[in-house]
Amino acid sequence: MSEATVAPTRPAPVQVSLWTSFVTLLRWQVAQIGALLPLVVVIQALLAAGIIIGFGFIIPDIDPGTALFLSTGAPTVLLLTIGLVIVPQGVARARTDGTFNYMRSLPLARPLLLAADMTVWLLIALPSVAVGVVVAWLRYDLTLSFDWPVLVAASLLVTLMATAVGYAIAVSMQPMLAQLLTQVLVFFVLLFSPITFPGTQLPGWFQSVHDVLPARPGADLLRAGLASDAFTASGRDLLVLAVWCVLGITVTLRALVRRQ
Repeated sequence: MSEATVAPTRPAPVQVSLWTSFVTLLRWQVAQIGALLPLVVVIQALLAAGIIIGFGFIIPDIDPGTALFLSTGAPTVLLLTIGLVIVPQGVARARTDGTFNYMRSLPLARPLLLAADMTVWLLIALPSVAVGVVVAWLRYDLTLSFDWPVLVAASLLVTLMATAVGYAIAVSMQPMLAQLLTQVLVFFVLLFSPITFPGTQLPGWFQSVHDVLPARPGADLLRAGLASDAFTASGRDLLVLAVWCVLGITVTLRALVRRQ
């Protein structure tokens, strides 16, 4: 009588919690930046100081009101530069060298890839806001009136919006085209967006365009958080930022979950 053949059993798959997966991805993203992480933070801090001091040289005999407008707009320039320029360039490079597709092939929830990336850049971007405020206070002897709930919420929302839109640009275009577009966005944010100068200096039609673009609403929200006695923001500003944030996340998630 022959013995029955027993089929080998496969080990049960190991269940990993979403939090563990997120922390692992977070550590991976930080490791990808590696030793450059402190340098990136320092460069952002220097950029914050450079915008405030450098633009002050461009404007002769800068008055306190103009200095306040410039200083409260500089943090928005920094956050938009990180999200709309540095993030898409990094993602474009990852797509070129194969890292992006490798991460997508891992047995992980695809939205966690975006969440980990956005968290890392959020932690890198926010210190530059503090540096910009300190430099403005020292350079122009400004008196700021903080509205902390508005300031914290605006900083988070502007960073998340810019990162989401930048990520969407990187995953929906060819890497070279995405990198070229980010170069254009740098000049658009710095020179053609009413962030460090009043929107009234732009043509009427261009002011209307900025009503639906995220740059001016984001600057108004941050400005209201930094100098609440002098500036206010509207619910429309919050709505515009939220719409762009949802749009960027939606486009990115569709690209991430799409079959390779």
